[in-house]
Amino acid sequence: MCSLSANTFGIDLGTSNIKIYDLNADGVIVEKNMIAVRNKTEVFAYGNSAYDMYEKAPSNIRISYPLSNGVIAEINHMETLVRLFVNAQMKGQPKPVDVYVAIPHDVTEVERKAFRDLIRDSNVRARDIMLVEKAVADGLGMDIDVMNSQGVLVVDIGFETTEISVLSLGGIVISKLMKVAGRKFDDTIRNIVRKELSLIIGEKTAENLRISLRDLAKRGEDAVVYGRDIVTGLPVERKIPTNLVDLALIDDFDLILDTIKATLERTPPELAADIYKHGIYLTGGASQTNKLAQHLSNGVSLNVNLSELPLVSVSMGLAKVIRERSLRSLAYDIEGPTK
Repeated sequence: MCSLSANTFGIDLGTSNIKIYDLNADGVIVEKNMIAVRNKTEVFAYGNSAYDMYEKAPSNIRISYPLSNGVIAEINHMETLVRLFVNAQMKGQPKPVDVYVAIPHDVTEVERKAFRDLIRDSNVRARDIMLVEKAVADGLGMDIDVMNSQGVLVVDIGFETTEISVLSLGGIVISKLMKVAGRKFDDTIRNIVRKELSLIIGEKTAENLRISLRDLAKRGEDAVVYGRDIVTGLPVERKIPTNLVDLALIDDFDLILDTIKATLERTPPELAADIYKHGIYLTGGASQTNKLAQHLSNGVSLNVNLSELPLVSVSMGLAKVIRERSLRSLAYDIEGPTK
C-alpha cells in the first residue's frame, strides 16, 4: 500500500447513522444514514435532512435506510450517499482518496466484498480501499490496547444489530452478530404503548423516548409523547411511566445477555480470565438504553465499561488505524491482511 494522502477517510457505515472520520480535518461527522428519493429516481434529500422528513413525506417520496442488519440492502442508494458525504467533506473538489471501511466480522465473503465494491463504485476516486474489523476499531476507539495478548470482550449494540466479540492480539477470536438492538427496542416500546395505553406512536417517537429514558428516570418524570388514539382515531398527548417501558425491554435485554453468555462459554479459559478481570466493554448507539448496562452486568457478574462516545467509537478507532503506522497492519484489502 502506498503512503496515505491527506484525503483519507475512515467510514463506519452503520445502519441508522453514518460516521466518517476525515484525516484532513481530524474530526468525525455523524449524519443519519438515510436517503429520500422522489419519483423513484431523484435524490430529494439525504442524511439528517432526509431523517427530518421520515414518516412525514408524501407517497411520491420514498425515505429509506440503505443498510439493513449490518449489510448493504440498497447498493445504489448507499453508493450515492457515500459519494455525497465524501464530496461534501472535500468541499465539492474531488481528489483521489484513501478509504478505510469498518465491517462486521460475522458476514459472508460476498457481503465483505460488497463493502469494498461499494466504495469503488461510488465514484469517490478511491485510490486504496482497506477494511478494518468493526470490533477491533471499537476497541481502539475505547482506548483498549487490542494488540496485546489479553482477552477483551466488546459488545456493540447498534440500531439493528448487536456484535459481540472477543479480541486478542489485534484479531477476533470469537464473534457473533445478532439482530436485536435499538430498532427492536423501539418496536417493543411501540407495542407496549399500543397495548397498555391504546396509543399508536411512530418509529421516531419511540426512538426519542428510548433515548430520553435515562434522564427521565433520574428526574423521576414520566415521558410525554404524542400519537393517535386507537379508539377515537384522534391525535392525543399521553404520559408514559418510564418503569412501564423498562419492564417491557427486559426480554430484549435477555436475548443479548443469553448471547453474551454463549460467547463466554466458547471463550478459551485464559482469555476468559482476562475478561473476568477487565469486564465487558459496551458501546454502540443503543448501549445507553436505560438499565441495559446494569442488567448485563448482573446477568454475567462482570463489570461493564460504558464507552464515553458510543456512537463514534468505531470511527475513532479507524482514525487511530489511519494516523498510527503501528496499527496499519489491522487494515487489509479483500485478498487478506496487509504485510
